[in-house]
Amino acid sequence: MIPHSRPLIDGEDAREVQRVLLSGQLAQDGEVARFESRMASFVGVRGAAAVSSGSAALHLALLSLKAGPGDEVIVPSYTCAAVLNAVLQTGAAPVVADIEPATFNLSADDAARRITPRTRAVIVPHMFGVPADLDALGALGVPLLEDLAMSLGSRRRGKRAGSFGSLAVCSFYATKMMATGEGGMVLSGDEALLAEVRDLRAMDEKEEFRVRFNCKMTDLQAALGLSQLRKLAGFVARRREIADLYGDTLRRLGLPAPHEPAECEPAWYRYVLMLDGDADPFIDEMKRRGVECRRPVYKPLHRYLRLPGYETSERAWRRAVSIPLYPALTGAEIETILKALRLALPKHCTGRGHEAGTLGQASRAC
Repeated sequence: MIPHSRPLIDGEDAREVQRVLLSGQLAQDGEVARFESRMASFVGVRGAAAVSSGSAALHLALLSLKAGPGDEVIVPSYTCAAVLNAVLQTGAAPVVADIEPATFNLSADDAARRITPRTRAVIVPHMFGVPADLDALGALGVPLLEDLAMSLGSRRRGKRAGSFGSLAVCSFYATKMMATGEGGMVLSGDEALLAEVRDLRAMDEKEEFRVRFNCKMTDLQAALGLSQLRKLAGFVARRREIADLYGDTLRRLGLPAPHEPAECEPAWYRYVLMLDGDADPFIDEMKRRGVECRRPVYKPLHRYLRLPGYETSERAWRRAVSIPLYPALTGAEIETILKALRLALPKHCTGRGHEAGTLGQASRAC
């Protein structure tokens, strides 16, 4: 079975971790500081603060914006539960908005309708590696918190995703764009916000007491992160090569080719197809052919909160499917996936009449 996700860890990664392990300095120290500096330089912001996970990064970033009881934070429905959890941890109220049908990203129009005087921030995940409409979202006049968990390395109008908002967060979970096992980071051009995150991530040896957290990154994780970051451009390039092979197959099947506007360079975290009906029959058939596919979002937030409406998020949850796309795929595995797609996809997708856009636009438009 070809897994849906798999990290790419090589000998250089292992040697860097071993070097730090043998040094005896395992907790947060110089490796973390170097990782922060190089990540900030890569994204194009002033600084960064490494933390223990992407979820911790979301939580502390919101706290740095003073989100708390009585405040509201706008979030898209079609995203992972970590976003909802981070908002609730601060005591703020999540305000769920629908998504754009072509990109699966937060709808600026729907977010605008939900802004109130209590809105403290808008969380903007760049879904599946495709940058959101940051021009329209930035015009809302509310601090943007960009979520790069699926989009590290992507660009919009030549700028890296993560350099547009007040803050950005990364996840370095095992199957993300680059891996440290667990781990995360907050990035910003605002030094005051970063100072607040750095203060909140560690609870010991403080002059004055307030509630803080134990959310530090270790030097072991940072060493692996630095090694992975040196290869990130290659990871993104390989993802693009695989995405292009998938696109060629779609065209040969007479299905719409993915559309990529000139202003966007996706990072291709996921390759998401929109089917004619429920995703489960396609997932089951691909599994029988040796390929693990998944719904790209386990459950949209409006379903967790039992909120009515959210037609576009609901449709995406029912019909969208993610096929394997990651740098560790071998040539033989890619051929197996392509063969399975040629046999299975025409039964489940005509490319006509999708309310959520054409097959290609749903996965790649920006």
